[in-house]
Amino acid sequence: MTRRRWIADTWDEATASLVGSQAAHLIRVLRAQPGMEFDLVAGGRVFHSVLAGISGDEVRFNLIAEVEADPALPVTLLISVFKFDRMEWAIEKAAELGAEGIVPMIARRSEKHLAQAAASRVERWRRIALEASQQSRRSDVLRIADPLPLKSAIRQEEQTLRLVLAEQERSTTLHHALSEALTAAGDEMPTIRIASGPEGGWTAEEEAMLDAENWKAVSLGPRILRAETAAIAAMAVTASLLE
Repeated sequence: MTRRRWIADTWDEATASLVGSQAAHLIRVLRAQPGMEFDLVAGGRVFHSVLAGISGDEVRFNLIAEVEADPALPVTLLISVFKFDRMEWAIEKAAELGAEGIVPMIARRSEKHLAQAAASRVERWRRIALEASQQSRRSDVLRIADPLPLKSAIRQEEQTLRLVLAEQERSTTLHHALSEALTAAGDEMPTIRIASGPEGGWTAEEEAMLDAENWKAVSLGPRILRAETAAIAAMAVTASLLE
């Protein structure tokens, strides 16, 4: 039987604990009792664990044995902020598909009220990432960075393969660019960053800025996709080649 998986809030070499909403769900909804067995993610490792005790809003576990688990894919999605309900869906699916991180970006055509409110949504996005990471049985949690202006976001992490989804690009597909890079890398797994624009696309100034920072323009095909569809389609294509 597959054991339910939780991501520990605190841990040491032999024990781990859940607190807050995770502990509340385990206590009140699942009626957990000492002796029940679960998988616990602690420090990026997965352990077979046994519930040792419940004190107030804390659930304590003994870590019994490490369980083999696959790491996240070395892929960070730089997503221009768009409508929050769709953004939440994209975050959930990125976690399920194995992305390592998401950097929310403020682009020129990001809606102003969304750009202004993005910082206040980060904690909610991180909760969604945590829940999706648990549900998909990851050994880590999808990382959500604080929102950044496009100019700052695209200058980070220089030693990476940088790909930008661009509507005007027709000759080079994402699949082709990734396949070439993986072949060239040989046994080394490259670190990949994929930038996805806002509704309305990149401005000419942003395209020039991305080009100057060595981002390679790639296509997902001839169809115009919604922002959330483009981001998740890109992650799905990437995952299919890496796994």
